[in-house]
Amino acid sequence: MTETSIPRTEQPLDEEETATLAVDGDDTEDDDDTEADDDTEADDDTDTAASGARSKKAVGEGDLFRQSEIAADYVEGLLDILDYDGDIDELVAAGRPMVEVVGERLQNLVGQRGATLEALQELTRLAVFRQTGTPSRLLLDVGGYRANRRKELAAVAKNAVEKVKEYGEPVRLDAMSAFERKCVHDVVNAMSGVASESEGVEPNRRIVVRPAD
Repeated sequence: MTETSIPRTEQPLDEEETATLAVDGDDTEDDDDTEADDDTEADDDTDTAASGARSKKAVGEGDLFRQSEIAADYVEGLLDILDYDGDIDELVAAGRPMVEVVGERLQNLVGQRGATLEALQELTRLAVFRQTGTPSRLLLDVGGYRANRRKELAAVAKNAVEKVKEYGEPVRLDAMSAFERKCVHDVVNAMSGVASESEGVEPNRRIVVRPAD
């Protein structure tokens, strides 16, 4: 089995990958579609106390935008406490609320491989849940980290697929967060002749890319 390493973004902090307030649920908020895997269908990246409840009712776009507004207010308060400057945009995209923080010198809010960002997202989701009573799939991004990381992971996934097709053997990737695994699954699932699944437990859960059955 081939090992493929993931390019790692250098970050100044050493927060643990597992920093989260989750008390229930799995890696994602949508139902699983793959064996021994809970990352492929969800657009999500961390556990959350709110997602453990899994809302049964549909959430309208107005409600989603309200969630993004609540989240933006909460993030703005955090930035004030931490004395960071940043422009905050709230929006709804792909059926989920989003908050993007743009500015300079925000790297400490991302942390090593996005660990701090994941923790901040958990806190923000909980803040939304407290005000609305509705589980939130809010996505928080800082300094364009997630968009850049998606590009890196797309390259990793394509490289793994090429090796699988060339040698016909499974390729095990480095351990990743649920957000990172989702990015890889999306790329692999769009290609023919290969399949992906997750194995292991957090914080050492990883993806295996293998020939399709």
